[in-house]
Amino acid sequence: MGRYDVIVVGARCGGSPTAMLLARKGHRVLVVDKAAFPSDTLSTHFVHQHGAACLKRWGLLETVAASGCPPVRAQTLDLGPIILTGAAPPVDGVAEAYCVRRTVLDKVLVDAAGSAGAQVRERFTVEEVTTSGGRVTGIRGRGADGQRHHDQATVVVGADGANSLVARTVGAPTYDEHPTLTCAYYSYWSGVPVEHAELYARPRNMIIAAPTNDGQVMVIVYWPASELKRVRGAVEASFLAALELAPSLAGRLAQGTRTERIRGTGRLPNFFRRPYGDGWALVGDAGYHKDPVLALGISDAFRDAELLAAALDDGLSGRRDMGAALAGYEQARNQAARQGYENTVNFASFAPPPPDFEPLMVALAQDPEATGRFFGTVIGTLAASEFFNPDNLGRLMSGAGR
Repeated sequence: MGRYDVIVVGARCGGSPTAMLLARKGHRVLVVDKAAFPSDTLSTHFVHQHGAACLKRWGLLETVAASGCPPVRAQTLDLGPIILTGAAPPVDGVAEAYCVRRTVLDKVLVDAAGSAGAQVRERFTVEEVTTSGGRVTGIRGRGADGQRHHDQATVVVGADGANSLVARTVGAPTYDEHPTLTCAYYSYWSGVPVEHAELYARPRNMIIAAPTNDGQVMVIVYWPASELKRVRGAVEASFLAALELAPSLAGRLAQGTRTERIRGTGRLPNFFRRPYGDGWALVGDAGYHKDPVLALGISDAFRDAELLAAALDDGLSGRRDMGAALAGYEQARNQAARQGYENTVNFASFAPPPPDFEPLMVALAQDPEATGRFFGTVIGTLAASEFFNPDNLGRLMSGAGR
C-alpha cells in the first residue's frame, strides 16, 4: 500500500500540471491514467495565450514550440459579409497561441510531472475511490500487468474528465448548467496553406481551421445539437457540405489531402461542479466543463491546475485550513471562468446577434488592434467591461465614421 499527500486520477491537461506543481513544492504525489502516453484524445487542440503563459511559467513552452507546432499569431473571423482579423492581447508577455496535437502536449505534461518527482502510473485502471466515514481516503485499481494496488492519500484529485469517477463517487453537485448545445467533428489535412486560426461563423455552423503539428491543419465543424442524429448518420457528407459554407477554406482543402478519419462527439455538457470536499478535489473538465466552440478547455484546465495546486499546497503545509483553501480555489476558479463560460454558451447557442452587433463589427473590420481586444473579451482574457464601455465603443464608432 502506497501513502501519498495527493493522488491525481487522470494525467492529461488538468491532472499532470497539478501533479507537477505539487511535486515541485516537495509533496509526495501519485498520478495515474488508464492511457499510455503518447496517446490521442478528442480535443480542440487549441492553447490560447493564457494557457501558453502557463506553459511558459512552468518552463514547458519552448518544448511545445519546438514540437513542430507553429505559433498562431492572429485570428480571422469570417462573418460572411464582414471579416475581422486581429490578435488577442498578450498574457504575461505571451502573444502566441498554439493548436497542438494531444499526442504531443499530453506527453510533455506527463513527462514534466515525472521529472518533478511525481510517481506516474500509465495504463492504470482505477476501480474504486475509497472512503471512510464520509471522507475520501485513496484509490484501488490495477496496472497493465494485472497487479492490484491500494493507495491512500490526504487528498484525491479527480482530473478524469466530465464523467469523473471521483465526482460520481462523492456525488459532487453541479450548478449553472446548460444542456448540450452543439455536436462537433474534426479531422486533419496536409498540403493546405493556413497560417493562423480561421473561424467561419454561419447561422447554423461554426467552422474552424488552424495549423497544427507536422505541417498539418486541423479543421473542426460545429452544428446545433438538434442535428446530431442527421450528422452522425452521414458524417463525411455532412462535414463536406458544411465546408462549402466557407468556400475559401473548402477550395484549399480540396487541393490538399485528408490524413485521418473524421472524429467527433455529441456529448458536450455545460456545467460547474463543486470542486472540493472532505479528502477530494476536482480540476479540469471534471470540475468545470463547457462546449468546445471557443476552445477554452485546455487553457482553463492549466489555469485551474495552478489555482488548485496553490490551494492544496497551502492546506498540506498548514498555512491555511484545507477546507478554507479549497473554498478559495472554487471562488477563484469561478471568477476566472465566468466570462468565458457565458461567451461559450452564447456562441454555442447559435443565437441571432443583437441589433447593435453589425455596426460594431463593421467598425472593428477597420481596426485590427480593436479587433484583437474584442477577441480577448471573447476568450475571457480581457474584461468585457474594459471593452464594452460607452467611451471605448464611442471611440470605435466615431473612428469608423458612424
